[in-house]
Amino acid sequence: MTNTPFRPVVDVPVKMVDMKTLMEKCWSENPKERPNAQTVKSYIRRIASSLGETGNFLDNLMRRMELYANNLEKMVEDKTVELREEKKKSEELLYQILPRSVADRLKAHMRVEPESYESVTIYFSDIVGFTSISAKSSPIQVVDLLNDLYSCFDATVEEFDVYKVETIGDAYMVVSGLPQRNGNLHAAHIARMSLKLLDAIRQFKIRHMPSERMRLRVGLHSGPVCAGVVGLKMPRYCLFGDTVNTASRMESHGEAMMIHMSPSVKTLLDLFGTFEMTPRGEINIKGKGLMKTYWLTKERQLCEVVN
Repeated sequence: MTNTPFRPVVDVPVKMVDMKTLMEKCWSENPKERPNAQTVKSYIRRIASSLGETGNFLDNLMRRMELYANNLEKMVEDKTVELREEKKKSEELLYQILPRSVADRLKAHMRVEPESYESVTIYFSDIVGFTSISAKSSPIQVVDLLNDLYSCFDATVEEFDVYKVETIGDAYMVVSGLPQRNGNLHAAHIARMSLKLLDAIRQFKIRHMPSERMRLRVGLHSGPVCAGVVGLKMPRYCLFGDTVNTASRMESHGEAMMIHMSPSVKTLLDLFGTFEMTPRGEINIKGKGLMKTYWLTKERQLCEVVN
Protein backbone atom coordinates (compact mmCIF):
# COMPACT_ATOMS: atom_id res chain seq x y z
CA MET A 1 0.00 0.00 0.00
CA THR A 2 1.29 3.46 -0.88
CA ASN A 3 0.05 6.91 0.01
CA THR A 4 0.07 7.91 -3.67
CA PRO A 5 -3.51 8.73 -4.74
CA PHE A 6 -5.04 6.63 -7.49
CA ARG A 7 -4.78 8.07 -10.98
CA PRO A 8 -6.10 6.27 -14.11
CA VAL A 9 -3.73 5.06 -16.78
CA VAL A 10 -4.87 6.85 -19.94
CA ASP A 11 -3.75 5.43 -23.27
CA VAL A 12 -4.51 7.97 -26.00
CA PRO A 13 -3.58 8.29 -29.66
CA VAL A 14 -0.81 10.69 -30.56
CA LYS A 15 -3.21 13.41 -31.68
CA MET A 16 -4.83 13.43 -28.21
CA VAL A 17 -1.60 13.77 -26.22
CA ASP A 18 -2.38 17.42 -25.50
CA MET A 19 -5.70 16.39 -23.94
CA LYS A 20 -3.90 13.82 -21.75
CA THR A 21 -1.43 16.52 -20.65
CA LEU A 22 -4.35 18.78 -19.69
CA MET A 23 -5.97 15.97 -17.67
CA GLU A 24 -2.74 15.33 -15.78
CA LYS A 25 -2.43 19.03 -14.95
CA CYS A 26 -6.02 19.09 -13.66
CA TRP A 27 -5.43 16.19 -11.24
CA SER A 28 -2.04 17.45 -10.04
CA GLU A 29 -1.45 16.96 -6.30
CA ASN A 30 -0.16 20.53 -6.10
CA PRO A 31 -3.19 22.88 -6.31
CA LYS A 32 -0.99 25.67 -7.70
CA GLU A 33 -0.20 23.55 -10.74
CA ARG A 34 -3.88 22.99 -11.59
CA PRO A 35 -5.25 25.34 -14.29
CA ASN A 36 -8.37 27.36 -13.53
CA ALA A 37 -11.63 26.87 -15.45
CA GLN A 38 -10.91 29.69 -17.90
CA THR A 39 -7.51 28.25 -18.78
CA VAL A 40 -9.02 24.78 -19.26
CA LYS A 41 -11.66 26.22 -21.62
CA SER A 42 -9.03 28.02 -23.69
CA TYR A 43 -6.85 24.90 -23.78
CA ILE A 44 -9.76 22.71 -24.94
CA ARG A 45 -10.70 25.26 -27.62
CA ARG A 46 -7.18 25.11 -29.02
CA ILE A 47 -7.16 21.30 -28.95
CA ALA A 48 -10.59 21.14 -30.59
CA SER A 49 -9.53 23.62 -33.25
CA SER A 50 -6.42 21.60 -34.05
CA LEU A 51 -8.58 18.47 -34.37
CA GLY A 52 -11.12 20.24 -36.61
CA GLU A 53 -14.04 19.80 -34.16
CA THR A 54 -17.22 21.82 -34.80
CA GLY A 55 -18.18 24.79 -32.64
CA ASN A 56 -21.52 23.25 -31.61
CA PHE A 57 -19.88 20.26 -29.96
CA LEU A 58 -17.25 22.41 -28.27
CA ASP A 59 -19.76 25.01 -27.04
CA ASN A 60 -21.94 22.28 -25.58
CA LEU A 61 -18.94 20.75 -23.80
CA MET A 62 -17.90 24.16 -22.43
CA ARG A 63 -21.43 24.89 -21.25
CA ARG A 64 -21.68 21.59 -19.41
CA MET A 65 -18.28 22.15 -17.85
CA GLU A 66 -19.28 25.61 -16.67
CA LEU A 67 -22.57 24.34 -15.19
CA TYR A 68 -20.69 21.60 -13.36
CA ALA A 69 -18.11 24.08 -11.99
CA ASN A 70 -20.83 26.50 -10.84
CA ASN A 71 -22.78 23.69 -9.18
CA LEU A 72 -19.64 22.47 -7.45
CA GLU A 73 -18.87 25.97 -6.15
CA LYS A 74 -22.44 26.30 -4.82
CA MET A 75 -22.18 22.94 -3.05
CA VAL A 76 -18.87 23.91 -1.44
CA GLU A 77 -20.31 27.27 -0.36
CA ASP A 78 -23.42 25.62 1.17
CA LYS A 79 -21.32 23.05 3.03
CA THR A 80 -19.02 25.80 4.31
CA VAL A 81 -22.03 27.73 5.70
CA GLU A 82 -23.35 24.53 7.33
CA LEU A 83 -19.93 23.85 8.86
CA ARG A 84 -19.74 27.37 10.30
CA GLU A 85 -23.23 27.05 11.79
CA GLU A 86 -22.42 23.67 13.37
CA LYS A 87 -19.15 25.06 14.73
CA LYS A 88 -21.02 28.00 16.25
CA LYS A 89 -23.53 25.64 17.91
CA SER A 90 -20.71 23.48 19.28
CA GLU A 91 -18.95 26.54 20.71
CA GLU A 92 -22.16 27.80 22.33
CA LEU A 93 -22.72 24.38 23.91
CA LEU A 94 -19.11 24.29 25.14
CA TYR A 95 -19.48 27.74 26.73
CA GLN A 96 -22.61 26.51 28.53
CA ILE A 97 -20.88 23.55 30.18
CA LEU A 98 -17.46 25.14 30.84
CA PRO A 99 -16.19 28.56 31.92
CA ARG A 100 -15.32 30.67 28.86
CA SER A 101 -11.60 30.90 29.67
CA VAL A 102 -11.40 27.11 30.10
CA ALA A 103 -13.41 26.45 26.91
CA ASP A 104 -11.13 28.78 24.92
CA ARG A 105 -8.06 26.82 26.06
CA LEU A 106 -9.67 23.51 25.05
CA LYS A 107 -10.64 24.95 21.64
CA ALA A 108 -7.00 25.96 21.14
CA HIS A 109 -5.99 22.33 21.96
CA MET A 110 -4.22 23.54 25.10
CA ARG A 111 -4.09 21.49 28.29
CA VAL A 112 -6.16 22.83 31.19
CA GLU A 113 -4.14 22.24 34.33
CA PRO A 114 -5.94 21.72 37.67
CA GLU A 115 -5.67 24.86 39.78
CA SER A 116 -5.92 25.65 43.48
CA TYR A 117 -7.91 28.65 44.70
CA GLU A 118 -7.24 30.08 48.15
CA SER A 119 -10.75 31.42 48.68
CA VAL A 120 -14.06 31.04 46.83
CA THR A 121 -17.69 31.02 47.93
CA ILE A 122 -19.95 28.10 47.03
CA TYR A 123 -23.76 28.14 46.86
CA PHE A 124 -25.93 25.04 47.15
CA SER A 125 -29.71 24.99 47.02
CA ASP A 126 -32.56 22.56 46.59
CA ILE A 127 -36.34 22.70 46.50
CA VAL A 128 -38.03 21.72 49.77
CA GLY A 129 -40.84 19.26 49.08
CA PHE A 130 -39.77 18.63 45.49
CA THR A 131 -40.30 14.86 45.90
CA SER A 132 -43.96 15.32 46.88
CA ILE A 133 -44.51 17.80 44.01
CA SER A 134 -42.96 15.27 41.60
CA ALA A 135 -45.19 12.48 42.94
CA LYS A 136 -48.27 14.53 42.01
CA SER A 137 -46.96 15.40 38.54
CA SER A 138 -46.46 13.56 35.27
CA PRO A 139 -42.88 13.12 33.96
CA ILE A 140 -43.37 15.84 31.32
CA GLN A 141 -44.76 18.21 33.98
CA VAL A 142 -41.66 17.62 36.14
CA VAL A 143 -39.40 18.36 33.16
CA ASP A 144 -41.37 21.53 32.34
CA LEU A 145 -41.23 22.61 35.98
CA LEU A 146 -37.45 22.21 36.22
CA ASN A 147 -36.99 23.92 32.85
CA ASP A 148 -39.07 26.93 33.99
CA LEU A 149 -37.31 27.02 37.35
CA TYR A 150 -33.77 26.84 36.00
CA SER A 151 -34.51 29.33 33.23
CA CYS A 152 -35.57 31.72 36.01
CA PHE A 153 -32.46 30.90 38.07
CA ASP A 154 -30.08 31.16 35.09
CA ALA A 155 -31.40 34.62 34.19
CA THR A 156 -30.66 35.77 37.76
CA VAL A 157 -27.23 34.11 37.93
CA GLU A 158 -26.08 35.94 34.77
CA GLU A 159 -26.30 39.27 36.63
CA PHE A 160 -23.42 38.35 38.96
CA ASP A 161 -19.76 37.37 38.74
CA VAL A 162 -20.49 33.70 39.38
CA TYR A 163 -20.27 30.38 37.54
CA LYS A 164 -23.01 27.74 37.58
CA VAL A 165 -21.20 24.47 38.23
CA GLU A 166 -24.06 22.00 37.81
CA THR A 167 -27.70 21.12 38.34
CA ILE A 168 -28.72 17.64 39.50
CA GLY A 169 -32.47 17.17 39.76
CA ASP A 170 -33.66 20.03 41.96
CA ALA A 171 -30.15 20.75 43.32
CA TYR A 172 -28.33 23.86 42.06
CA MET A 173 -24.62 24.61 42.59
CA VAL A 174 -22.92 27.95 41.91
CA VAL A 175 -19.46 29.30 42.74
CA SER A 176 -17.78 32.71 42.68
CA GLY A 177 -14.04 33.41 42.75
CA LEU A 178 -13.00 31.06 39.95
CA PRO A 179 -11.75 30.54 37.30
CA GLN A 180 -11.16 34.31 37.47
CA ARG A 181 -10.18 35.38 40.96
CA ASN A 182 -12.04 38.42 42.34
CA GLY A 183 -10.47 39.10 45.73
CA ASN A 184 -13.05 38.95 48.53
CA LEU A 185 -15.91 39.96 46.25
CA HIS A 186 -16.96 36.33 45.73
CA ALA A 187 -18.80 36.26 49.06
CA ALA A 188 -20.76 39.43 48.24
CA HIS A 189 -21.67 38.20 44.74
CA ILE A 190 -22.99 34.88 46.07
CA ALA A 191 -24.85 36.59 48.94
CA ARG A 192 -26.57 39.09 46.61
CA MET A 193 -27.39 36.34 44.14
CA SER A 194 -28.89 34.21 46.95
CA LEU A 195 -31.11 37.05 48.13
CA LYS A 196 -32.28 37.70 44.58
CA LEU A 197 -33.02 34.01 43.99
CA LEU A 198 -35.22 33.95 47.11
CA ASP A 199 -37.14 36.94 45.71
CA ALA A 200 -37.48 35.13 42.37
CA ILE A 201 -38.78 31.91 43.96
CA ARG A 202 -41.44 33.86 45.89
CA GLN A 203 -42.88 35.04 42.56
CA PHE A 204 -42.42 31.72 40.75
CA LYS A 205 -45.59 29.97 39.55
CA ILE A 206 -45.87 26.24 38.89
CA ARG A 207 -47.80 26.00 35.63
CA HIS A 208 -49.73 22.80 36.45
CA MET A 209 -50.05 23.57 40.20
CA PRO A 210 -50.66 27.33 40.47
CA SER A 211 -51.77 27.05 44.11
CA GLU A 212 -48.51 25.35 45.21
CA ARG A 213 -45.59 27.51 46.35
CA MET A 214 -41.97 26.64 45.67
CA ARG A 215 -39.66 26.85 48.68
CA LEU A 216 -35.90 27.17 48.31
CA ARG A 217 -33.31 26.08 50.87
CA VAL A 218 -29.86 27.69 50.49
CA GLY A 219 -26.44 26.96 52.00
CA LEU A 220 -23.22 29.00 51.61
CA HIS A 221 -19.60 28.39 52.57
CA SER A 222 -16.27 30.06 51.74
CA GLY A 223 -12.88 28.39 51.60
CA PRO A 224 -10.16 26.89 49.38
CA VAL A 225 -10.88 24.50 46.50
CA CYS A 226 -9.13 22.76 43.64
CA ALA A 227 -10.76 22.98 40.20
CA GLY A 228 -10.10 21.18 36.94
CA VAL A 229 -11.61 19.64 33.81
CA VAL A 230 -12.58 15.98 34.16
CA GLY A 231 -13.47 13.74 31.21
CA LEU A 232 -12.74 13.73 27.48
CA LYS A 233 -16.00 12.85 25.71
CA MET A 234 -18.12 15.08 27.93
CA PRO A 235 -15.68 17.36 29.81
CA ARG A 236 -16.90 18.83 33.11
CA TYR A 237 -15.41 21.58 35.21
CA CYS A 238 -15.36 20.07 38.70
CA LEU A 239 -14.55 21.44 42.15
CA PHE A 240 -12.84 19.36 44.80
CA GLY A 241 -12.16 19.87 48.48
CA ASP A 242 -13.71 20.05 51.92
CA THR A 243 -15.20 23.46 51.06
CA VAL A 244 -17.61 21.76 48.64
CA ASN A 245 -18.71 19.26 51.30
CA THR A 246 -19.19 21.97 53.94
CA ALA A 247 -21.26 24.14 51.56
CA SER A 248 -23.47 21.11 50.88
CA ARG A 249 -23.85 20.56 54.64
CA MET A 250 -24.89 24.21 55.08
CA GLU A 251 -27.70 23.59 52.59
CA SER A 252 -28.86 20.25 54.02
CA HIS A 253 -28.90 21.66 57.60
CA GLY A 254 -30.76 24.79 56.51
CA GLU A 255 -34.45 25.67 56.44
CA ALA A 256 -36.94 26.53 53.72
CA MET A 257 -36.72 30.10 52.35
CA MET A 258 -33.62 30.79 54.47
CA ILE A 259 -29.97 31.38 53.56
CA HIS A 260 -27.79 29.35 55.90
CA MET A 261 -24.08 30.18 55.99
CA SER A 262 -20.84 29.26 57.71
CA PRO A 263 -18.64 31.57 59.85
CA SER A 264 -16.18 31.98 56.96
CA VAL A 265 -18.89 33.59 54.79
CA LYS A 266 -19.94 35.88 57.65
CA THR A 267 -16.33 37.01 58.16
CA LEU A 268 -16.07 38.04 54.50
CA LEU A 269 -19.50 39.71 54.40
CA ASP A 270 -18.65 41.73 57.53
CA LEU A 271 -15.98 43.49 55.43
CA PHE A 272 -18.72 45.10 53.31
CA GLY A 273 -20.82 46.37 56.21
CA THR A 274 -24.09 46.16 54.27
CA PHE A 275 -25.33 42.63 54.98
CA GLU A 276 -27.63 41.79 57.87
CA MET A 277 -26.95 38.41 59.48
CA THR A 278 -28.39 36.75 62.57
CA PRO A 279 -26.76 33.94 64.56
CA ARG A 280 -28.45 30.58 64.33
CA GLY A 281 -26.43 29.08 67.15
CA GLU A 282 -24.29 25.98 67.24
CA ILE A 283 -25.30 22.95 65.21
CA ASN A 284 -23.61 19.60 64.73
CA ILE A 285 -22.19 19.37 61.21
CA LYS A 286 -21.11 15.92 59.98
CA GLY A 287 -17.32 15.76 59.85
CA LYS A 288 -16.99 19.17 61.51
CA GLY A 289 -18.58 18.77 64.92
CA LEU A 290 -20.28 21.78 66.50
CA MET A 291 -20.24 24.87 64.29
CA LYS A 292 -21.72 28.30 64.94
CA THR A 293 -23.69 29.25 61.83
CA TYR A 294 -25.70 32.25 60.64
CA TRP A 295 -28.73 33.30 58.62
CA LEU A 296 -28.33 35.92 55.90
CA THR A 297 -31.48 38.05 56.04
CA LYS A 298 -30.95 41.05 53.76
CA GLU A 299 -28.57 43.68 52.42
CA ARG A 300 -29.07 47.27 53.47
CA GLN A 301 -28.79 50.06 50.94
CA LEU A 302 -25.60 52.13 51.11
CA CYS A 303 -27.54 55.21 52.26
CA GLU A 304 -28.90 53.22 55.23
CA VAL A 305 -25.38 52.18 56.21
CA VAL A 306 -24.07 55.78 56.02
CA ASN A 307 -26.96 57.10 58.13
